[in-house]
Amino acid sequence: MSARMKRRVGAGNVAVVEPSKTHYYQPLWTLVGGGAKQLATSARPTESVMPKGVEWIKSRVTALDPDKNCVWLENDIKISYKYLIIALGISLHYEKIKGLPEGFHHPKIGSNYSVHTVEKTWKALQDFKEGNAIFTFPNTPVKCAGAPQKIMYLSEAYWRKTGRRSKANIMFNTSLGVIFGVKKYADALLEIIKERNIAVNYKRNLVEVRADKQEAVFENLDKPGVTEVHQYEMLHVTPPMGPPDVLINSPVSDAIGWVDVDKETLQHKKYPNVFGIGDCTNLPTSKTAAAVAAQSGVLDKTISLVMKNQLPTRKYDGYTSCPLVTGYNKVILAEFDYDAQPLETFPIDQSKERVTMYHMKADMMPFLYWNALLKGYWGGPAPVRKLMHLGLK
Repeated sequence: MSARMKRRVGAGNVAVVEPSKTHYYQPLWTLVGGGAKQLATSARPTESVMPKGVEWIKSRVTALDPDKNCVWLENDIKISYKYLIIALGISLHYEKIKGLPEGFHHPKIGSNYSVHTVEKTWKALQDFKEGNAIFTFPNTPVKCAGAPQKIMYLSEAYWRKTGRRSKANIMFNTSLGVIFGVKKYADALLEIIKERNIAVNYKRNLVEVRADKQEAVFENLDKPGVTEVHQYEMLHVTPPMGPPDVLINSPVSDAIGWVDVDKETLQHKKYPNVFGIGDCTNLPTSKTAAAVAAQSGVLDKTISLVMKNQLPTRKYDGYTSCPLVTGYNKVILAEFDYDAQPLETFPIDQSKERVTMYHMKADMMPFLYWNALLKGYWGGPAPVRKLMHLGLK
C-alpha cells in the first residue's frame, strides 16, 4: 500500500511504521516445513522491500487515536496523519496452549506458522519412525486456513516416498465441523483423505501439549470440559490467533478487536480517513495473501476517491484463494468469495489436483509477491479471470 500511495501522493508524504528488520514471504513456510524449500529463500531485509523514498519508522505502534488523527509509538512518540492504513496482521498465541511455546524445545513437534518453529516441522517429519502423526486446527480465526492440512498431505507423501507410511497413523484434529468452508473443494479433499487413509476428528481443540511425554490433550467442543489425550510421534501445531494487542479495545476496532471496516470499500465504518487491509480487519473472508492482493487494488481506488472528496465506487467481493498443497507436485487451487462460492481464475475444474498449480504456488507466486504485490502492481487475478472467461466466450 505504501508503494501505491507513493505513486498517488509522492514518497515524501508517505511513512511506514514497521519494527521488523526482516520481511518474510510466509506462504512459502508450508513448503519449508515439508522440506521442499529453504527458509532463507522466504526472507529479505525489510529495507530492500521498502519503497524508495518513503519514510520507514522503525518502531512499534502502541496506541491509535483516530479522534485526534494520530498514532502513538514506543517511547511515547506521537505521529499525526491525514490518512491512515492499518495493516497490522494477526497475532499468534502459542501461549494459550498449556505447555507451549516451551514445548518446542523438545523434539517431534513443530509449527509452520512461526519462523522459529517451521524448521522443527521438517526435522520431526524426517525423524518420524512409528505411531501417531497429529495435525491441529485451533478454535479461533487463522491466517491461511488451508495450511494446517497442507503439511499433513506433504507428510503423508514424504512417508510414502520413504517407506514409512504403513507405520504412520495420520490424524487431523480440527476445531471445525467441516474439512473446508467451500463445498466444492471440501468434497475433493474428503476424497483425498479417504484415499490416503487419514483420520479426521472434528470439533477437537488442542488445549495442552506435554512435550516431555509426547502427549497432546484435546477438548471435545461438543462436550465442553471433556478432554482426550493422544500419544504422538509427530505433532504439528497451528496456534490460536487473534487481533494484535494494540487493536484490542481500540476505537478503530470492533468488540473482538478487528479493525471495523466496510466490507466492500475497506474504509473504516466510523472514521472516513482510516482504512484497513488484510488479516487485522473484520472482513468476513478467509485471511490470505491472495485476499490482500485483491483488497489492495480496491483500497487504492477507495483512497484515491476519498482524497478527492468523492464516494468510493470499486467494491471488494471477498475474493480469497488457498492453493491446497496435496503432495510434492500437486495443488488444488481454491478460489472463492464472501458467499463461499467458487470464484475461479482458470477455465478448468480447479477442484482437481494439478501439477501446474503446484508450480504456480511454489515458483510463480513468490515471484509475483516480491516483484508485483509488494511494489503495488498486483491487485489480484480479477483482470486475468475476465480475460480467461472472455476468451472462452
